[in-house]
Amino acid sequence: MIYTVTFNPSLDYIVSVENFQLGLTNRTSSELILPGGKGLNVSMVLGNLGITNTALGFVAGFTGDEIVRRIEEMGVKSDLIQIREGISRINLKLKSIDGTEINGCGPLISEENIQKLMSRLDVLNKGDVLILAGSIPGSMPNDIYRKIMQRLEGKGVMIAVDATRELLVNVLEYHPFLVKPNNHELGEIFGVELKTREEVIPYAKRMQEMGADNVLVSMAGEGAVLAASDGSIHMAPAPRGKLVNGVGAGDSMVAGFIAGWMEKHDYIHAFIMGVAAGSASAFSELLATKEEIEEVYRQINKN
Repeated sequence: MIYTVTFNPSLDYIVSVENFQLGLTNRTSSELILPGGKGLNVSMVLGNLGITNTALGFVAGFTGDEIVRRIEEMGVKSDLIQIREGISRINLKLKSIDGTEINGCGPLISEENIQKLMSRLDVLNKGDVLILAGSIPGSMPNDIYRKIMQRLEGKGVMIAVDATRELLVNVLEYHPFLVKPNNHELGEIFGVELKTREEVIPYAKRMQEMGADNVLVSMAGEGAVLAASDGSIHMAPAPRGKLVNGVGAGDSMVAGFIAGWMEKHDYIHAFIMGVAAGSASAFSELLATKEEIEEVYRQINKN
């Protein structure tokens, strides 16, 4: 079974506002409400690919109820822990003002609730896959990813981590199967600026030296790089297509890679699936469907 963890899920309220003006009443020209959070995005893309998976994490209040309702409608099994106080966050994303969003805080997560999550994770065993994705709320210890991996050490669980800076670096000693920084995040870890695929390679290898099995680096319009555990390096330019919505593209890449690996246990296939899924989501208003991913996969294979 594949499990994803999202510590701070959201309802994303995505709106377009023509000629937005500060200090005045503005009206939307389009609206969309979607469940959000990196782990949930991975779960939903896996679901679109027909892969059964379970979403773990925390939700609260009426927004939490709506998150659960929506992901279950999409075929994702929910084992999200209901917190009695507070509400899951609402994130406002303004499509018409590039990159502008206002993200909510989310509920306080107590030590008791953290232990409930740990108890759910204790059932994982050899053959299971765990995907840890995204930031953590301020109410949680900043080494929570490390504690989870430490708890599962030796059980044969295949773990993928998509996080930034310390959250990512702190887990490397436990040899995650996959880490997926983007080029900017990878550069921040080592104090360098990485613009080209060739520049990424030595730093991806350094992450392997620090403990990661496979390092998948997303680079938006520059494509992607994979440093695989068998010593091979794979690079791909970005597929052709019009960028419609970059939200969830990196999460889709994780989902595509894991889906491809589970299907054939072949790094080239997994890498192309990852690039195809990430790009297909970037080319779509919503997270990519199986058909959209397969179409981009065929395009990459032709080149």
